[in-house]
Amino acid sequence: MLVPSFAGADDTQGLSAQLPAYAELMAVSNYSFLRGGSHPEELVDRAQALGYAAIAMTDECSLAGVVRAHVRAKQIGMPLLIGTQCRMSVEPSSTAESTNWLDLGESDRLLLLAMNRDGYGQMSQAISQARQQASKGSYLWTEAQWRSGLPDCLAIWIPAAGFEGPNPTQHDQPCPTILKALRDCFGKRLHIGAVFHARGWDQVWAQQLRNWSRYTATRITACGDVRFHRRSRRALTDVLLAIAQGVSITELGTTCLPNAEAQLRSRLVLAQRYPSDWLAASLDIAAQCLFSLDSLRYEYPREIVPEGHSPSTYLRFLCEAGMLERYPMGTPSSVRKQIEHELSLIEELQYEAYFLTVADIVQFARERGILCQGRGSAANSAVCYVLGVTEVDPARMSVLFERFISRERREPPDIDIDFEHQRREEVIQYLYHKYGRERAALTAAVISWRLRSALREVGKALGFGAADVAQCLRAHRGLHRDAPQAIAFQEAGLDIGHFKVQQWIELSSALIGFPRHLSQHSGGFVIARDRLDAMVPIEPASMPGRSVIQWDKDDLDALGLLKVDILALGMLSAIRRALALISERDGRRFGMQDVPAEDAQTYAMISAGDSLGVFQIESRAQMAMLPKLKPRCFYDLVIEVAIVRPGPIQGGMVHPYLRRRQGLEPVVYPKEEIKPALERTLGVPIFQEQVMQIAILAAGFTAGEADQLRRAMAAWRRRGTLGRFEEALIQGMQARGYESEFAQQIFRQIEGFGEYGFPESHAASFALLVYVSCWIKCHEPAAFLAAMLNSQPLGFYAPAQLIQDARHHGVKVLAVDVLHSDWESKLEIQPDGSDAVRLGLHRVRGLSAAGGQRVEAWRKSAASKSLPSLASRTGLDQDELQALAQANALSGLSGHRRHSLWQASGWQPQGDLLKASEEAALEPAPGALEAPDELASIAADLRYTGVSMGKHPMALLRPLLQQYRIKSAMDLRTLSDGALARGSGLVTHRQRPETAKGVIFITLEDETGVIQVVIFPDLVSRYRDAIFNAQLMTVYGRWQRDPHTAGQVTHLLAMRVEDHSMHLGLFQPAASRDFR
Repeated sequence: MLVPSFAGADDTQGLSAQLPAYAELMAVSNYSFLRGGSHPEELVDRAQALGYAAIAMTDECSLAGVVRAHVRAKQIGMPLLIGTQCRMSVEPSSTAESTNWLDLGESDRLLLLAMNRDGYGQMSQAISQARQQASKGSYLWTEAQWRSGLPDCLAIWIPAAGFEGPNPTQHDQPCPTILKALRDCFGKRLHIGAVFHARGWDQVWAQQLRNWSRYTATRITACGDVRFHRRSRRALTDVLLAIAQGVSITELGTTCLPNAEAQLRSRLVLAQRYPSDWLAASLDIAAQCLFSLDSLRYEYPREIVPEGHSPSTYLRFLCEAGMLERYPMGTPSSVRKQIEHELSLIEELQYEAYFLTVADIVQFARERGILCQGRGSAANSAVCYVLGVTEVDPARMSVLFERFISRERREPPDIDIDFEHQRREEVIQYLYHKYGRERAALTAAVISWRLRSALREVGKALGFGAADVAQCLRAHRGLHRDAPQAIAFQEAGLDIGHFKVQQWIELSSALIGFPRHLSQHSGGFVIARDRLDAMVPIEPASMPGRSVIQWDKDDLDALGLLKVDILALGMLSAIRRALALISERDGRRFGMQDVPAEDAQTYAMISAGDSLGVFQIESRAQMAMLPKLKPRCFYDLVIEVAIVRPGPIQGGMVHPYLRRRQGLEPVVYPKEEIKPALERTLGVPIFQEQVMQIAILAAGFTAGEADQLRRAMAAWRRRGTLGRFEEALIQGMQARGYESEFAQQIFRQIEGFGEYGFPESHAASFALLVYVSCWIKCHEPAAFLAAMLNSQPLGFYAPAQLIQDARHHGVKVLAVDVLHSDWESKLEIQPDGSDAVRLGLHRVRGLSAAGGQRVEAWRKSAASKSLPSLASRTGLDQDELQALAQANALSGLSGHRRHSLWQASGWQPQGDLLKASEEAALEPAPGALEAPDELASIAADLRYTGVSMGKHPMALLRPLLQQYRIKSAMDLRTLSDGALARGSGLVTHRQRPETAKGVIFITLEDETGVIQVVIFPDLVSRYRDAIFNAQLMTVYGRWQRDPHTAGQVTHLLAMRVEDHSMHLGLFQPAASRDFR
């Protein structure tokens, strides 16, 4: 008879030798989304602590968590089996919809374990097929799939009755047909899985399993059906189940876990649950599963090498051609020497095909006029430069190729390429077409639970009402993003001493960081020589026409698999569009290569902090830094891009660099030996490469250890792996005579780099785009504005702010008008020869792209320009006509906005006869309809186009504001440092950088400019609602002029904050961009 459970008891040293050996064959991690309650690493660690012989990772129709389990198992020497489990459907449904476990009650499960590499490939392809037959996030596992051939997999059948209880009216149930079919298919590779979770029917069920085992000669094995590693995760697992079913925990009923037996149980408990021969069977199964992810081997595509060439000779051929193009007057000897060095190492490590693959992608983009540029560590490569992949000229900048490829690391290089964000899909589809969907797919991105999503869903699962949940979320707005805050619960009116509120806090904290679902990476592409789906499952992405593997970039890095990042960059779209507008206006081609280098006017604009809308240096922090650093050459821009980052800021490197640059302190080096690493940045480390060099030169790290440090820098926030380097670095530096303070500074900078530090090569790549975008803004402001509007969504600022800034720079902006506008915004030459920007029809909210393009075609071809003609010949429906009327785009056809809206509202299509008598289709507007006043017109502009063609809303409020002595942004700039003042404006941005110690920065905009507001933490609780919710904010405070910029950079240091949004009335300003 089975004895009662005392689950959770741990092994003791005295009992260890008497306990049965056991291998857990059935465990899901939290990569079985909303089902598993533990990370893969936690399961592996706990299995070893309990003395298990092995553990299998068997997530549901997924291999998403196996790499993490594999890496951890290798680290601690724990045998790991790779498998999966699926719920079985005998026949596919007619609609081929999901058999996801969330949609069903219990059903039979089939568990597969890979015996070898072939078995792993068969399993991976079976998962891919099951996923591709169903909708995103689901799968369809049918008999046809497991019969199709899994000859190198072991199978375990888990009957549903083991979870729901056997039929009480049948003590000797007949052998199920599915078991016979599985036995016929798998033979001796099939086992029956016994899951005993201390339920009342366990003893009866055990006898039933024995009967079936004897009848079919199929061995029984113990299985844990593990959902979490410790009993403490049971509550969280119940919450996940409630979230999955969209109910509260109290509504789960019998689907709620009855106890904590789904944990990894001690072997003492297992000995009491299962017969010894069933436990021994788990060991025999584990002994047959010899596959390890280490046996996966990546091979590059073949078809990129033409006949008559090897990968090596073809790469050299392309490099020679590239040198002729890049250096028509002759390749500098230093560059040729560098290329030879790189090619030698590339050939030694056999990476030629990788470079050829990337070169082919870039060649495709260039042939189609798609602007692209490599970035990141690839910009350290002269080979990448001559292949056209990157734009950092090694003749102008020193490169550190070993930062990109290292003989010691012996790992695949990683090349990131930015493409125009509006045309990147062409490149992605080219790769699918060239290599096929079985050989190419996007990398996954693991979307994790964040603070707000965890608070929302856990609160609902615990039964809190919608109002309480909304109040809690509102109170957390702008707070630390990584954990629930007790003060926020109190502000929401909740009793933090109450048990349920405590549960809410604790379970939300536990859920944060859990994987929530798989999405697609921003552009990581995996391309294989043979079938990729035999290496990792491929499933449909949510976006039509795309497919994604089940591993993310960290998984690929851990296994050393190739990834090419096909990234989207909005500024490339804007630059290409601006250059095209200039070319069209001037009647000659004007490209990036035609932008004059080192233009004095451009640098003057940059040094003044006049950088709204340009690439990278447009934020408040960058604008404040520019007048201090005053860039005068390209390398200054490289430093500017990198210095306003958490690494240099937290490391305390910013002010020393600026003081040395301004000549306020001498350039000194802690020791002469590190001068080569720091000389170009005045003795202050700013780039990742410099930190690595210091670790080698000053702390005695080997190149391999320095590279491990670099990797830890890139991942410490997610993995917490930096701590083990702190002692080695600081002690190593102190042993070599460096001051403790300097060593601590270096480590703080390493922490600050986290995922935010820039390698120098990456900063140089971005600096190129910074310069080009600044030159266009400086010399072609109209083209810059039009291109930015046509490239939305893009950048830090909304279209309204871009237009406001352009107007301050003298650009005339013309309204949307069906008689003049194309679909996109464009340049119009004014009588005085200047450029104006005509807003495009794309600015009209409610007008489709297809409808707008038909309007453009009508304007260019129709002989009759009337509203009936427009309506009949474009086929616009009434809603789209009304949208044009509300945007005042029909004023040239039917008068003011109200006339247009009257006629558009009365439009009724009348078939082909209409073309003969178009004028009869619209009823004339009554003559008594008055034109809207200025206030209503501005409100309508903002609502239907997002921009005001008249005055700024703040200009209309100025008389009211003056009554309260509230100054405009222009007037504030005349005040002396320390003056008390009031400022008011529309909130455009809220920021709370992690490096700012709780300080909030808010940007206000009025008709004369912007006001930068600084709010210190002590004010936040007092004025929280106004700070986080106001659309129109008034601030009373002290005016500050930064002495390091001769007062050019200014702030209003808040002392009181008020919400005056009630004065906006009809106005609906663009939503502020908060905490990005």
